[in-house]
Amino acid sequence: MMKFEVIRSETVKPSSPTPHYLKHFKLSLLDQLAPVAYEPLVLFYPYNDRDITFTPAKRSLWMKKSLSETLTRFYPFAGRIKENISIKCHDDGVEYVEARVHCLLTTLLAQPDAEALRQLLPVEIESPKAGTGPLLLVQENFFDCGGLAIGVCMSRKLGDAASLSTFIMSWAASALGFSQALLPDFNASFRFPPMDCSSAHNSAVDHIIEKRTNGCVTKRFVFYASKIGALQTKAASANVKQPTNSEAVTALIWRCAVAAASRSSLLHKSPPKLSVLSQSVDIRKRVVPHLSDDSIGNLVGYFAAQANESELELQGLVAQLRKGLKEASNYCAERLKGSDGSRVIIESFKESDDFIHRDDIMNFHVCTGLSDYKVLYEVNFGWGRPSWVSNIPSGLNRNVASLVSTREDDGIEAWVTLSEGDMATFEQDQELLAFAVVNPSVLEPIALTSAL
Repeated sequence: MMKFEVIRSETVKPSSPTPHYLKHFKLSLLDQLAPVAYEPLVLFYPYNDRDITFTPAKRSLWMKKSLSETLTRFYPFAGRIKENISIKCHDDGVEYVEARVHCLLTTLLAQPDAEALRQLLPVEIESPKAGTGPLLLVQENFFDCGGLAIGVCMSRKLGDAASLSTFIMSWAASALGFSQALLPDFNASFRFPPMDCSSAHNSAVDHIIEKRTNGCVTKRFVFYASKIGALQTKAASANVKQPTNSEAVTALIWRCAVAAASRSSLLHKSPPKLSVLSQSVDIRKRVVPHLSDDSIGNLVGYFAAQANESELELQGLVAQLRKGLKEASNYCAERLKGSDGSRVIIESFKESDDFIHRDDIMNFHVCTGLSDYKVLYEVNFGWGRPSWVSNIPSGLNRNVASLVSTREDDGIEAWVTLSEGDMATFEQDQELLAFAVVNPSVLEPIALTSAL
């Protein structure tokens, strides 16, 4: 078990005061509808011989100085939410924690545990502070072996996973002396102006995810590229001749999760007749005109795919996913343009809420950030690139999966949260285990030997 010791906690503010004309930052409608929670991320940096000049104290000064410079450009990140309408940019600052972890980094990475990883974050993912307190929090975790884990939490009211990636890449560029290498685009609220959406707010938060349930279990499954190739071949059909790696893995997880839930339900009641999978998609390049890759905000849409109990074959599920994505792309391109875009968003949340909460439906949510997390393996603050990047889910909501890219190939890492009973069946599913490895070591054998 890891033992933690908080060394200090302080507030880091922008290196230059935010100008008066930027003190009031409007949220976009999509930001208003986002849940009150944090987007988490942890970057792991092993110790190496080049780190000898970077003592923990020097690293912290280096990180805080470059963070302060970055906040000048990302000024809303240092502000506070006001009534779910805007951000007061009065340079309140970012909460910065330094902690000592009394164990080896290699011990943690040999078999990552979700509960242990959450301790590397500066705040609970579902904390209400995301709507009232700091919008960004950072925790530096120094391991006894010299390794470092940087835990970052950004309020979902401020942006999505891609927004957090943009911020961290800009922060790393500042640390290396390239402060103007990556500049944020804060124009989302012009495309999707804020509205009075109180009647739709709860729907937006709850409609995509099963409500919080006690007894949830989160486990990690890794799909290596060689196995995904075989899975794509198995999932191909006349309707979808070349499934993407994301489609193939998502369909398999969906199929096995539904099968596990059905077996559990048979012990207590009749299983649901219909399963609905909702999946997040980045809308930056789906709306017309396109938004820039560096746009900050909750620029995420959701599409739904559904299947009844007789349509759970892998090929059919992939076809449903492809159909849902195509419809979502057309929806973004056609209905979200012009002045009616915000009204359409409100209506879609209300409609989906009525559909999703039917008793005869099993809901499953998958969020993907394959490209967003791939680039994070290039984040270098001055002591090399991370050996692993992880987005640990809160574990409070069941029937949720989060998919991100692996470090070295086109593999996929999935964190899956199910009820205890469903997980016991899910992790023993032989079809799943033919393509996935349950929580393998993050470390390569050579790295493991040298670090110890």
